[in-house]
Amino acid sequence: MREIFKLAGILFVITAIAAVLLGFTNIATADKVAQQLEQENIDARMAALPIASEFKKVETPELENAIQTEFQIIEEVYEGISDNEVVGYTFKTVPKGYGGEIVLNVGISVDGKVTGIKVVNHSETPGLGAKATEDYFQDQYRDIPIDSPLEVVKTTPANENEIEAITGATVTTNGITDGVNISVDLYNELLK
Repeated sequence: MREIFKLAGILFVITAIAAVLLGFTNIATADKVAQQLEQENIDARMAALPIASEFKKVETPELENAIQTEFQIIEEVYEGISDNEVVGYTFKTVPKGYGGEIVLNVGISVDGKVTGIKVVNHSETPGLGAKATEDYFQDQYRDIPIDSPLEVVKTTPANENEIEAITGATVTTNGITDGVNISVDLYNELLK
């Protein structure tokens, strides 16, 4: 019986030391992790709206209310600014894909075009839905007028508002396209 208590005490001490060391490591790296995450967000906004040189978060009661009620997959909206003028907006959306949520940035210019998208994070199937991060797929969303909703097709697009689905990953393509369409709807309703 005494041996069990001795082993339990040793195990407790080892576990406590490991927990303290992990806690210190977390404290020491928290700022760097936050800085890296912020830089990744800036890079994603720049990829979605390359005509902007800086970004400012849009926080108005009307926008916050719309996000909470109608546009729930949108997490945040930033103004894209160049030469002290608003040139467009970026929308961080979280549509559903096949493997779960897809974190996506969508850029829309004040000229009324989707300027690009950037898939930031996903849980899609490797070799299928994961192809959504590749340039050939994301480039389909560049310079598309926002006059009509985007549609996913399984063949070569015939119109500029059609997006060719990733073979074997139509659910992923539909999710990303939904994120773009909802961003366009919010832009048209509140920011245009």
